[in-house]
Amino acid sequence: MTDTVQLAIDGPKATITLNDPAKHNRLDPPALRALRAAIEKADTDPAVRVTVITGTGEKTFCSGYDLGSISASERRTQSGSDDSFEKVMDRLEAMRMPTLCALNGGVYGGATDLALACDFRLGVRGMRFFMPAARFGLHYYPSGLRRYTQKVSPSFAKRAFLLSEDFSDTELLAVGYLDWLVERAEFKAKVEEKAAKLASLAPLSMSGMKRAIEQFAQAAPDMPSIRESAQACAGSEDLQEGLAALRERRTPAFKGR
Repeated sequence: MTDTVQLAIDGPKATITLNDPAKHNRLDPPALRALRAAIEKADTDPAVRVTVITGTGEKTFCSGYDLGSISASERRTQSGSDDSFEKVMDRLEAMRMPTLCALNGGVYGGATDLALACDFRLGVRGMRFFMPAARFGLHYYPSGLRRYTQKVSPSFAKRAFLLSEDFSDTELLAVGYLDWLVERAEFKAKVEEKAAKLASLAPLSMSGMKRAIEQFAQAAPDMPSIRESAQACAGSEDLQEGLAALRERRTPAFKGR
């Protein structure tokens, strides 16, 4: 693992820590590759029965993926790579044993889907959430949209993506994005409590039921159509304008092309 993504395995519990607090634990391509490697290592260790994903610091769990670090051509083709953001989130969701996202602070952008790719989410008082895709013209990838809709609700997905709403800690608990919300002083103890509980249960039935629940919840959308729409946005003038406005700290002027 790299310094920005750390993996620690202690008996039946694996802990993956995003460790770049100066950049709000943002994921760039090297960190994303390291995250995938940590997921693979934890998932293939037969002793691991629960994986906790958390971040360093008290302000931000993760500020998402650094879109500025990849070119426009890479954005159009990244879905085919095993190290694309979508594929890494799908790999996290597919881990055989339960996963717990311990949100030590705010969660933004792609990190909101990282949390949804986990089986459980435990948040800390004072955290906030926003998904800025529509603010700069990005069409989110299909499996992320599916997780939002499936694991929370279509209403939440529309509020997050179409309205680009900010959500407070209590709102996240009320809509079902968070399973638990605790005070900062209780956070570490509650993470340990939930992880210990998950590690103590029968692993064969746990892994089987996790897989079954995910399969029962799956829908059958028109994936080629969704990917075509996402590809069109990836090469659009609007996305280029949105990213430029983000860098220049101004309001984007979208033209619908």
